[in-house]
Amino acid sequence: MTATAAGSPRLRTDDALLRLALRLDAVLTAAFGLVVAVLAGPLSSLTGLTPTVTFVVGTALVLYGAVVFALARLRDVRAAGIGVIVANLACTVGAVLVVVEGLAPLTGIGIAAALACAAYTAFFAGLQYLGVRRLA
Repeated sequence: MTATAAGSPRLRTDDALLRLALRLDAVLTAAFGLVVAVLAGPLSSLTGLTPTVTFVVGTALVLYGAVVFALARLRDVRAAGIGVIVANLACTVGAVLVVVEGLAPLTGIGIAAALACAAYTAFFAGLQYLGVRRLA
């Protein structure tokens, strides 16, 4: 016999991949953002961005990671997953545009970092998409 508390949410197994992808994305993004924010000065000289821009980017990544982690805890995670997929795709396109259009004075390392970020966000968008598809 299995006992459950009245009103407790039923456990779903079909959302496990999406929740994992969201949490992993959130933790890695926030950790990377923290490193970028703390090392904004030295990183700015490597990437070509100003220390202020580098710090703001790092801080934004920490905040984004916190938001995505909170979204992964929602009872119905499908809509949140779709929103994060869209955000990741927008970041992918944005990073590529910064490089292709020369929107920032990036060094070679800065260009490599921007393209690595584009690959990272594209990877997680794909993984999260697979998680959403499982919810169908």
